[in-house]
Amino acid sequence: MSVLPRGSTVRKDAGLYGYERALRRHGIEPIAGVDEAGRGACAGPLVAGAAILPPGKAGIVPGLADSKLLTERARERCYEQVVKRAVAWSVVVISHEECDRLGMHVANVEALRRAVALLELPPAYVLTDGFPVDGLGVPGLAVWKGDRVAACISAASVLAKVTRDRIMTELDAEWPAYDFKTHKGYITDDHAAALTEHGPSPVHRMRFVNVRRAAGLEPLQPDIESTS
Repeated sequence: MSVLPRGSTVRKDAGLYGYERALRRHGIEPIAGVDEAGRGACAGPLVAGAAILPPGKAGIVPGLADSKLLTERARERCYEQVVKRAVAWSVVVISHEECDRLGMHVANVEALRRAVALLELPPAYVLTDGFPVDGLGVPGLAVWKGDRVAACISAASVLAKVTRDRIMTELDAEWPAYDFKTHKGYITDDHAAALTEHGPSPVHRMRFVNVRRAAGLEPLQPDIESTS
């Protein structure tokens, strides 16, 4: 299912917890949100998070928002609150090797499925960010800009982003020439310059055009990931 239950509506001014409230009015619970971090990066892993927040005040996470809109310090605070408050939560890490083997879209969907499957409390409904994910075993809804408008997706995005940032900081200690701790594997001018100077590191994703170019390899066709 890719729509809300019949009779459910979510007003534009319903706030971050509007989707969960609408579903609970129809007796649907628990509700999981799932999101990923690192799909567009050309180095490091892909990370997916899933979270089920409790109803009422216990499920209101102070300062919660889309992880990309928060400062690093604010994300860390939200992460601790999500872990503390969530009825269930999970994080899945898909290595750069598996991303290369599967392709980014397949890896992304697989990561989201695994994150939901790892929840200790099976959800009755799943909210996803942007596009529907099949194979979850329960009904769900793809929410446009879901990490900005649905609390459980926002919570999942924080789990994924904080976990991945910590991993990239650890990788920076192994491969300091690339400054992973700053750009977290996404392409920037400095990252591009490091690729040109040093070539790809062992944790770069070889499906990406800029990485293959830096390695002196031809682009893959037709299934090629780009950094745009």
